[in-house]
Amino acid sequence: MLRTAVLLTISNVFMTFAWYGHLRHTSRALWIVVLASWAVALLEYCFQVPANRIGYAAGLSGAQLKTLQEVITLVVFVVFARFYLNETLRWNVAAGFVLVALGAGLVFAPWQRPEVAEPGMAEVRAPLVP
Repeated sequence: MLRTAVLLTISNVFMTFAWYGHLRHTSRALWIVVLASWAVALLEYCFQVPANRIGYAAGLSGAQLKTLQEVITLVVFVVFARFYLNETLRWNVAAGFVLVALGAGLVFAPWQRPEVAEPGMAEVRAPLVP
């Protein structure tokens, strides 16, 4: 899971710049910003797709991969907003992010055991809902 998290972090740095980096350059033509963002997003996919493949092969479900990605996105965005956009993290934003992290804890429920495949059958993944 560490490789997945590292690749998703790199991916999210690229995607955060693709989505929000242009906010410091509002005088640029929109079409130029869109093309530049698209080029950065292409680099993001070079890390995100392998991260999801590696994580899925390691046993993470699609929901767990998405949740991990969202938590990493929030952490990357807080750092980006503070140091690139010079924005202050307000208490209500921090509280909202904490609630998202608590929700992530539910998705990674350590008390839920995955289903075990019968001998000779293909791998069976745990259901998304109990």
